[in-house]
Amino acid sequence: MKYMLLLALAILAGCAGPRNENMALPDDLSELKALRRAKVEEIKQLNKDIDEIDLKIYEVDENRVVLRKLVKTRILETQEFRHYSTVQGAIESDDVVSVSSEMGGRLTAMYLEEGDPVKKGQLVAKIDVESMNKQLAELQTQLDLAKDVYARQKRLWDQNIGSEIQYLEAKNTVDRLEKSMETLNTQISKSNLYAPISGVVDMVHLKSGETASPGMPIVTILNTYRLKMVADVPENYLGKITRGEKVKIKFPALEREIEAPVTLIGRKIDPSNRTFKVEVNLNNTSGDLKPNLLTEMTFEDFAIDDVIVLPQAMVQQDITGKEYVFLKGVKDRELIALKRIVETGDTYDGNVVITSGLEAGDEMIDEGSLGLTENELITLTTQDNEAKD
Repeated sequence: MKYMLLLALAILAGCAGPRNENMALPDDLSELKALRRAKVEEIKQLNKDIDEIDLKIYEVDENRVVLRKLVKTRILETQEFRHYSTVQGAIESDDVVSVSSEMGGRLTAMYLEEGDPVKKGQLVAKIDVESMNKQLAELQTQLDLAKDVYARQKRLWDQNIGSEIQYLEAKNTVDRLEKSMETLNTQISKSNLYAPISGVVDMVHLKSGETASPGMPIVTILNTYRLKMVADVPENYLGKITRGEKVKIKFPALEREIEAPVTLIGRKIDPSNRTFKVEVNLNNTSGDLKPNLLTEMTFEDFAIDDVIVLPQAMVQQDITGKEYVFLKGVKDRELIALKRIVETGDTYDGNVVITSGLEAGDEMIDEGSLGLTENELITLTTQDNEAKD
């Protein structure tokens, strides 16, 4: 070993030549540059010679320490690859009802404000019917007189006194007035406006003292217990999402996520944005879901069986753009890193499908592969070695 080291030093000394302590340097700039280039070439040649000597020393030194990269491997198996897509949506109320009056009049009372909870059948507002009550009183007076006249005419007619036409006119007057009172009582009963559904008052359109017209909305009630998620899905997903299929719905503002079945698939494509509607009924017993709340709907758009799936971080790329992984190989009874070129396909959630280059049963390096070079010596972790024993 000592002989080899002395030989290397002698070669270096012969290549470098004797050093001239008082080397004369030319004054011409071009000659100086040429001399510098020559010396740089000498240094390059010396470095190359040193590398060759180091390699030879490594080969002949029986006491050398062989460095191996510590790695962990796993046997590849085929599996199912599922791909999901996400679209944005919003929450809508399934029931939005406007409370209006069938007759015009001034509001004498408004019992609700915006945001108030309301139950079905609860009194919402009252409309002034004072003039109708006066009309009703007048009709009652007329009816009392008409009934008295009719009773007298009937007694005379029963005694064959008087004409039949007088008897019929009296009877008709009573019937007409009774029907008029019935109609007026029906209208008066509509002065009280009741909530048709349970929910929350979304908007109050008129205040107490203002005049309502027939059909004019007075309050709008929103049913917050029966909500639905509505999303516009691009038409290229048509057929990839079906009614009854379970989807994931995320509420970013609430940091919540639920799973629910699709309840409705739109029957037409919107020509303006080439989308179709998808609806999912929601249970809002907690009351924290609000109409117009933004959502994200995630659904499975396709799946592939029996493929090799790897984390994307395990697939590396060389300077030519080719993708590769490292397998465990054997050379001269030593474990080495074997570079394998692969082709990749679909990706999702950090995983990628390997379309070619790998097969089930291949033993791939999945930990410690970064920084490896082809044919580099490796050693397996203790866990791997114990598993193989």
